[in-house]
Amino acid sequence: MSFLLGKSTWNAVASSANRRAFMRCIAQMSSKVNFEEMVKGKPIVVFMKGTPDAPRCGFSNAVCQILKFHGVDGFESYDVLANEDIRQGVKEFTKWPTIPQVFFNGEFLGGCDIMLDMHKNGELIEELKKIGIRSALLDNSDGTDKS
Repeated sequence: MSFLLGKSTWNAVASSANRRAFMRCIAQMSSKVNFEEMVKGKPIVVFMKGTPDAPRCGFSNAVCQILKFHGVDGFESYDVLANEDIRQGVKEFTKWPTIPQVFFNGEFLGGCDIMLDMHKNGELIEELKKIGIRSALLDNSDGTDKS
């Protein structure tokens, strides 16, 4: 690394503790996550604890269950427990302090509480329709549309 910084800069970071802190700072700068790219062009993205098949918190599980209830089985997900940069970065990106975080067509929708409210008041059906997904709640047993 010193060959990239120049000898005078590297020597200015004299102690090994300062060098370690400096290297952590460089690593953090180079590992910034591009959240816009992660959510762009995908109908549904969920930043959650665990995976859709094995959620590791009740709120993440609730979001997955709500989506499944509407017939949405496949969606992009990121396990924030596997990557601290993603876990903290998504909170900064959205200015939303909790996980899970749900995006529809690249737009931040909210967390578990928002998804639950939208499910209860019927707004989720409309939001799914906007991204080209027909909610399973619109279908009754004889295949006709309830709306």
